[in-house]
Amino acid sequence: MKILYLGDVMGRAGRRAITEGLAGLKQELRVDFTIVNGENASGGMGLTGGHAKLILEAGADCITLGDHAFDQKEMLSFIETEPRIIRPLNFAKEAPGRGFRVFEATQGRKILVTQALGQVFMKRPFDDPFSALDTVLRAHPSGGLVQAAVVDIHAEATSEKMAIGHYCDGRASLVVGTHTHVPTADAQILPRGTGYLSDAGMCGDYDSIIGMDKAEPMRRFLTGMTRERFSPAEGEATLCGVLVTTNDRTGLATSIQPVRRGGRLQQAPAL
Repeated sequence: MKILYLGDVMGRAGRRAITEGLAGLKQELRVDFTIVNGENASGGMGLTGGHAKLILEAGADCITLGDHAFDQKEMLSFIETEPRIIRPLNFAKEAPGRGFRVFEATQGRKILVTQALGQVFMKRPFDDPFSALDTVLRAHPSGGLVQAAVVDIHAEATSEKMAIGHYCDGRASLVVGTHTHVPTADAQILPRGTGYLSDAGMCGDYDSIIGMDKAEPMRRFLTGMTRERFSPAEGEATLCGVLVTTNDRTGLATSIQPVRRGGRLQQAPAL
């Protein structure tokens, strides 16, 4: 199975890149299932119902969120009506929506998608991601109940992401990091067969400071003072993510390749 994962969609530029480029990318790469992280799609903070519909209509089969999952208050109710949106597994127990779901890909194959939030350097003390993921992966063995399993680890620290990767090695098809908005160069297949990438990067304008227009972040770095709210940069976006190919029988990765298309970054077309 070919699974395409695209990193954090950032504001209008990221949404435009998704609506204009995702369908063609899926066709070119012959993708069986597409996951998009949408937690910054609406003004850089959260996701509205309208923008979720736009991303799904553009070709995403599933949307994951993150620590900004409910910054847009309408998501509190919208997520209950849209099963294709996954919020973090270890968010508050009272949070609406679900932290994992089994989807149907092409040819009736089953794929588990789940997301967890890291704890290191994060602003809120989220629950333990290791035990949360362990429960879900034990209940959905790859190559058994599902043909593939994808873990989105939304975290600041690369060390914590790597620890999650090795913890899930042999139990997940792909462990991919999100949140820091910078694509990493460590795409690999771990010793027991799990595809891994520390961060998929963002789908946004890289002539920016992690997706935000440079002026206000720069002012805060230089002066320590706030003048206005951050706003997403609106230049041409780069679609950033990863393509993993899996073995249906084992659920493990057979290849992994970064994907970067358009915008300012050096292109990395999947083979």
